[in-house]
Amino acid sequence: MDLKTLFIYIIGFWIVAIAANQIAKVFQKIKFPLITGFIITGIIAGSSLLNFITPHAVENLKFLNEIALSIIAFSAGAELYLDDLRSRLKSIKWMTIGQLVITFSLSSITIFFIADNIPFMSEMDMSSKIAVSILFGTIFVARSPSSAIAVINEMRANGPFTKTVMGVTVLKDVLVIILFAISFSIAKALVNGEEMGLIFLAILLGELIISFALGYLVGKILEISFLITANTKVKGAFIILIGYGIYFLSHLIKVSSVNWSNHEIILEPLLIAIIGSFVLTNYSKHRIEFREILEVISPTIYIIFFTLIGASLSFQTLMNVFGVAVALFFLRLFTMFLGGVFGVVAVNDPKKYTFISWMPYLTQAGVALGLATIISEEFPVWGHEFETIVIAIIVINQLVGPPLFKWTLNFVKESHLRAKMEKLQSTRDAIIFGIESQSIALAQQLQKHNWKSRLVALDSLNGGSSEFEIINNFIPTVENCKKLEFDKTEAVVLMLSDEKNYQLAELFYENIGTKDIIVRLNNRENFDKFHKLGVLIIEPTTAMVSLLDHFVRSPNAASLLLGMDEGQDTMDIEIKNKDIHGLRIRELRLPTDIIILSIKRKGQLLMTHGYTRLRIGDEITLVGRPKSLEDIKFKFDT
Repeated sequence: MDLKTLFIYIIGFWIVAIAANQIAKVFQKIKFPLITGFIITGIIAGSSLLNFITPHAVENLKFLNEIALSIIAFSAGAELYLDDLRSRLKSIKWMTIGQLVITFSLSSITIFFIADNIPFMSEMDMSSKIAVSILFGTIFVARSPSSAIAVINEMRANGPFTKTVMGVTVLKDVLVIILFAISFSIAKALVNGEEMGLIFLAILLGELIISFALGYLVGKILEISFLITANTKVKGAFIILIGYGIYFLSHLIKVSSVNWSNHEIILEPLLIAIIGSFVLTNYSKHRIEFREILEVISPTIYIIFFTLIGASLSFQTLMNVFGVAVALFFLRLFTMFLGGVFGVVAVNDPKKYTFISWMPYLTQAGVALGLATIISEEFPVWGHEFETIVIAIIVINQLVGPPLFKWTLNFVKESHLRAKMEKLQSTRDAIIFGIESQSIALAQQLQKHNWKSRLVALDSLNGGSSEFEIINNFIPTVENCKKLEFDKTEAVVLMLSDEKNYQLAELFYENIGTKDIIVRLNNRENFDKFHKLGVLIIEPTTAMVSLLDHFVRSPNAASLLLGMDEGQDTMDIEIKNKDIHGLRIRELRLPTDIIILSIKRKGQLLMTHGYTRLRIGDEITLVGRPKSLEDIKFKFDT
């Protein structure tokens, strides 16, 4: 095929992909997964209906599939960050064993015995039936890390159950590719009538070792893209080139090995890619940037991949096998249920997890579909029907899986949706004593940053602001504070006389234990007695001089600290997550727009650097985009 024809195919497909993106958004509005829109658009544009994308075009655009599969594997490997999973390793281990062994073995055995009821398997010999059965069992194990992450982020979920789910999900996708490499080689031998003796096993083991070694090498090559000074698009293009290079190298080794030894050396590109991504993620300092680049390029990759898959499908075949797909969906569900029960019982997790532990693992997407595509290409006689059944199962899983996962997170009480959190507890709540122009202005400023403020007067007040709750004639006693739920507030600001401020500061310090007490000092002589209470002291005169001094000497830093830069804010976060305990700052997976300003430990500010280890109870001051700060607060606080 000449370059002109290939260029025409690419332009034509790109137009269809743009349409698929828009159509998928419509599907999303009616609560269907995005990939359903991509696949259906591909089916419509493919040879089954409009024939905009011909079978010949699909064949010649195969390289796009290979690029997409490599990025999907990179994304799966990038989620397996070991430090994030260490607190739940035992649960992750046993749940993974349960899901992997029981789902694979029971599915494979069942499908073998019901093979006569599956149209394309009914006329096969026993060896071929075994081959197809173990390939189905392998794909049934696969999960979708991207779907799991999307649900977890949407529900703002965190906790032991969530950590186990995330760990099992990403670990299964690594193991399923290893399992696929083994099953695929065995299936080929069974279908082709090859003998599976010691030589076969030795060759298979050698292929796996070579794949692992090349994966490690790919991880080191990926690091090169982060050593050059370039923008995200250039680095993304370099990663895509490496991904396609894995497939090119695997094909080259396969062809060349026949000339060397009369035997094909089959390397698994997905395994090489996922190992490379794992190496970069866990053994380099570039994992955060790598993950962010993947997040930028993945949406386009998914559009291309799923739309092209849809174009290769036969609508008639899909209708013919849909009933079989539904039956196999329930088979997979049942085996995952048993695997979940085994995992919970084996590790002695809470009993409430027993009958719901399978629900988070139902959804499938890129990896499962990628494996089905490989099978379709290798076994053209029946592979297309196999792939079609898998796609139908994936679509059902995409519809059923996310709602079940969301329900599960609510059931185990690990979802932290913003609206529910506000009802359950008083967060971002400030009490301001003293009603005047500055206190009202402070309340208004806090309101812009989603803080709720109450203004309190110790005497009767006429007028004031109607924007905020005003409490008049407040008598400062412990009983009154608790009655008005002042003990649930995050911050108290005292803007009265020094005498009244000290009375209130002592009350909150000794009896309420409010986290932050801020005092506006009127007389410098009273500084020491406030300081002994550990309150934060603002002295208006010196504060103004100091602020002007900083604006003169370092205007950028002053603007940053005061949150005057557009899209920037600051936040103090206390570390409560035990998984963070002991990590170095350089090991944190912080967004690139977050800067750590300071760390306070037991009242002392630390001189921090990349190797500073964090501890439970540390208070970190961060600056960055509001959304990123919220995400980090949620991660550190749980």
